Order: sequence, then C-alpha cells, then structure tokens
Amino acid sequence: MSFTKQSNLIFNQAINDYHVKDNIDTPIDNPYDRDSIENRLYLKCWIDTVQWHLEDIIRDPHIDPLEALSLKRRIDRSNQDRTDLVEQIDSYFRQKYSDVQVLPDARINTESPAWAIDRLSILALKIYHMKEQVERKDASEEHRERCQQKLRVLLEQQVDLSTAIDQLLEDIEAGRKYMKVYRQMKMYNDPSTNPILYAKK
Repeated sequence: MSFTKQSNLIFNQAINDYHVKDNIDTPIDNPYDRDSIENRLYLKCWIDTVQWHLEDIIRDPHIDPLEALSLKRRIDRSNQDRTDLVEQIDSYFRQKYSDVQVLPDARINTESPAWAIDRLSILALKIYHMKEQVERKDASEEHRERCQQKLRVLLEQQVDLSTAIDQLLEDIEAGRKYMKVYRQMKMYNDPSTNPILYAKK
C-alpha cells in the first residue's frame, strides 16, 4: 500500500471518529501505537478536524466577543500544535531515508513531504464536508449541483496530490531528490521576537 493511500485511510478514520459526536471538546482516542507514524497521521487529521469546526464557530456574526477571543487563542494553539506535528512527521521521513545515497544531480523539492501531507489532510476534510453539502436535504438543487461540481474537482485534486507525494517519496528513496527540514520560526508566538509582547516587559 502506498504511503498516501494509508494516509488517506487514516485521515478518513479520524474524520469519521470525530463526527460520531461532532463536538470540538471530544477527547481524542487515537487507536494507534504512540510511537508509530500512523499515530502521528491520525493525530494530525484530528487536530485539523477540530480546527475546521473552530473556524466555523468563530465566523458566527452573533458570537460573543469574549467567546470569539477565547476561540482565537485556541485556534492559535492548534496552529502551533499542527506545525509541531508536521515537523515530527518530517523527522520520521528524515530518519527513514537517512541512509540513502543522494545522487550528484539530485534536486530539492519546493516543500517537505510532511507539508504536502498536511495539505492532503486538509483536502480529506474538504471532501468530507463538501459531500455533506451535496447530500443536504434542506438545500436547493442548484446548491447541491454546485457542490457536486466542486466535489469532483476536490476528488481529482486528491488523486493528483497523492500521486505527487508518492512520487516525491520514491525520488527521495532513490536519491533523485533530497529533503531538508526548515523549522517554522513563527515570530509572533515568541515573546522575544513579537514586539507587542517584548514591549510589555
């Protein structure tokens, strides 16, 4: 089984598990061994799924401002967790391919494997929720048809992105491409680099 086929199955599992209760405060029950890549993939998509719904809630035009601020802080923490997890997944790939002999003419990719997989996780969420719109009984036929057209594009995009990721991993394994991991240096989260925060000291 290709890595992306496995990933898409795990992403769908996490999304479906979340929607059993469909509540942003549902505790995660990760079925995979803590040290496995499957565990990281499941956790990645769970974080994305919770954040998807946080983003829905915060867009309520009638939301209480204090609740919105609390949600914004929660989304910020979620984004940091997501970034940390992507870096863990890249560390897995870096370790897996650490003994590969890189060819003299090897090229670097525009993004690391894990950041491409991050997009694949978000794509699984888009597909799930677009399917919901296609199946809405209270929506107009026109709305459902528009969503059906969008769903077809998303499904095609999923195939293309999965293929591209698997090809990238094949190229890395064969030494045709090499990976470098740049840690995300989010300055606004760091009290020493965000001027609003260090000015308060």
